[in-house]
Amino acid sequence: MTEAESLRRRYAAAEFAAWELHLFLDSHPDDADAARKLKEYREKSARLKETFEAQYGPIGQTFQNTSRWAWVTDPWPWEKEAN
Repeated sequence: MTEAESLRRRYAAAEFAAWELHLFLDSHPDDADAARKLKEYREKSARLKETFEAQYGPIGQTFQNTSRWAWVTDPWPWEKEAN
């Protein structure tokens, strides 16, 4: 495995962990340990992405890094505002 592949895999793993923690916190909003880990994985992901892009160019869009409650305020697909 090349260094680029290894770096990209580590980045993907950190992104995946952050997304899973994000989903977990939807149903466990008072879990302070999970919220702390989410912050750590988001920071780790950002560092790995920055390193990859500095060496190999743009990595492309993956998961959107938004507030974990953003989906609550957006219109649902069946609501008139969404269409």
